[in-house]
This record gives sequence, structure tokens and C-alpha cells, in this order.
Amino acid sequence: MEEVTKVRPAAVELSDLDTLEAESIHIIREVVAEFEHPVMLFSGGKDSVLMLHLARKAFAPAPVPFPIMHVDTGHNFPEVIEFRDRTVAELGLRIEVASVQELIDAGQIKVAHELESRNRHQTVALLEGIQNGGFDAVFGGGRRDEDKARAKERVLSFRDKFGQWDPKNQRPELWRLYNGRHRKGEHIRVFPISDWTELDVWRYLAREQVDLPQIYFAHEREVVEVEGLLMAVNEFFPLPEGSDSERRMVRYRTVGDATATGAVASEASDYEDVIAETAISRITERGATRGDDRFSEAAMEDRKKEGYF
Repeated sequence: MEEVTKVRPAAVELSDLDTLEAESIHIIREVVAEFEHPVMLFSGGKDSVLMLHLARKAFAPAPVPFPIMHVDTGHNFPEVIEFRDRTVAELGLRIEVASVQELIDAGQIKVAHELESRNRHQTVALLEGIQNGGFDAVFGGGRRDEDKARAKERVLSFRDKFGQWDPKNQRPELWRLYNGRHRKGEHIRVFPISDWTELDVWRYLAREQVDLPQIYFAHEREVVEVEGLLMAVNEFFPLPEGSDSERRMVRYRTVGDATATGAVASEASDYEDVIAETAISRITERGATRGDDRFSEAAMEDRKKEGYF
């Protein structure tokens, strides 16, 4: 009898980006299978665009099986809102908007003046949006290289019935086993891109040729330097008295509340140039451009304990 030789299939070596993609898609699928009412936070920023792209891949050719939520401060860059609305229309997504302005109008949020930064007020709108929607899992775009508080998170991060986070009471995630157990009224924050870095995000988006708001690439804008930040002069940030503005080539590394988010001087007009800039940067995007985060290491952790994403 002729002996049959068994041939083992060659091992497939995944690139670092393929490995990150596979891990994130696995997390998204696991959460959809385990939870009843998940939602994905989507601001139009690069990390949320990445998460949405991964979610579409996870369930293709079916549509994304959960809604997206935008926590809208009312102080948005118009390019980002236009991108958000266009994305929702093109992909047929369900969107929930948690509006900070509506809560201000209702007296639930107090602001000192209309142009006050609303970054810290997002927590109230977020928690109300989660409660009103009955969501038990909330996908967020936190990465471990953003700041020390983000690095303390687990992939599945428990929140109590008040939406609060206790960094000392995190569940172990040995061997990639995730514990989503929670009671009614509690919920889990899910961070599928926890192991990604800013450079990973840019390299992957470039590889996949994912569309982004043009604010992320170099463009000319009227700015004024305030405490080391290049702030765009607009309806949300009028020119400070006694200051001079100038037209400069800038881009944004992160997009948040327009009253507190600065640009960086840049000539990077495409993915390749942005990747080259990011590769040599030694400061996080939040540390470089977010006025309310850059001066206090404890700022983000305190806000997260209160329920911030």
C-alpha cells in the first residue's frame, strides 16, 4: 500500500496591523454577541472613524448592528460635523446625539458663559444618553498611549449605576477572556483599540484608504497662539483682546471642543506625510493640543472616575 505523506499547511504570518485588526474585530464581535444594546461613540475623529471601519469589517456584508452616538458639545469644527452627517447618510447608520447645549438650555448644566469649554460637561450628556438609550455596552476609542489614565483601563471596563469608574476595581482579563457581567442600570465601556498607538491608527487608515475630515491634514487657517496652543479664530474662540492672529499652515492631531483644541503647525497634506510626522513626535496628541488636559496629569483620571469616556 502506498504511503500517504501528509503536508502541513504553511503558517500564515500576520503583520502587526493585521494582528491589531483581528484583535479589535474579535472584541467587537464578542460584545455584540454578549450584550443586548451596544452603542459606539462616534465624533468624526480619527479613532472613532477607525472603530467604525473595524465594525463594518466585523459584520460585512451585513450592516453595523448597533447605533452610533455623538456627544455633541455644540462647539464643533464645522468640517467634522459635515463629515459626521455625510458618513451617517452614506452608510445608513442609526445615530443618537447626546447634546450638551440641550442640557444647558434645560438648566441641567451650568456654564459661566456661552464660550466656556464644554469638554468636561460632556460627561453629563454622555451618561444621560446611555441611560435614555438603555445601552449596556459603549464602544469608545481610548488608546493606551494617550495618557496615564487611559492606560489603566481594561478592554471591558465596568461602570456602576452612576456611570462611575473605579481604577482599583478592574476585572482581570487573562488569556483575552472578557467579563461583561453587570446588573441592570450598570454598563460596560469597551475599548477595542486599546493596544493601538496613534502611529498604528494612521498607518492602518492609510493602508485601508479610509476617508477622514480634511481638518486632519495641512490647510491654511487663521490662528492665534495662546499658552503654546495654536487656536483657530472662529465663532467659538474669538480673537483675545490685544492679540494678533495670523494665517498659518496647520493640521489637527485630535478634534474636540473648538474652544479648547489647538492645531499644530504642519505641511503634512497626505497620509504619508502625517505618518512621518507622527513617527518622530514625542508628545501625545492630547498633551500637545488639548488645553484642558495638558497641564494636569490627574485631569483625565478625575473626569473618567465621574463617567467621562
